[in-house]
Amino acid sequence: MNSTKPKSTAVKIEKPWGFEIILTPENLDRAGKILFVKKGQRLSLQYHDQKEETLCLFSGKALLWLENENSGFDKIQMQLKRGYLISPMEKHRLEAQEDCYIFEISSPEKGTTFRLEDDYGRRKETEENRKTRAPK
Repeated sequence: MNSTKPKSTAVKIEKPWGFEIILTPENLDRAGKILFVKKGQRLSLQYHDQKEETLCLFSGKALLWLENENSGFDKIQMQLKRGYLISPMEKHRLEAQEDCYIFEISSPEKGTTFRLEDDYGRRKETEENRKTRAPK
C-alpha cells in the first residue's frame, strides 16, 4: 500500500479581467487552470508560439474569437461543457458576456504569448516574466 499523500497545488493569479487558478505543478507535461472572467471583460487578442490549449466553459456566457482563413475572426458562442482547441500560432480572444468560469487544459506554459491587442495595456508574456508573477 502506498502511503504517499497526493500532492495538492493551487496557485491563484489575479488578472485585470478576473483571475486564474493554476491547478497543476509546473513540472508536468500538461497544465490545468480555472479562469474566472468578469462580465464585459476580454482577454488579449493573442497567439502562442508553443502552447496548445483546450478551453471548456462551465458557467456563464462567452464568445471565443478564432482567426479564420480570411484573416478575420469568427466569434463563436461557446457551448457549456464542450472543448475548444486552440493550436499554436492560432490568433484568438475570449470575451465574457456574463461572469464565466472556464476550465483550460494545455501544454506547459512555455514559449511566448504575443498580445496583438490588450484592453489593459499589457505586452507580450515570456517564460522569464511568468516567473515573476505574484501568486495570491
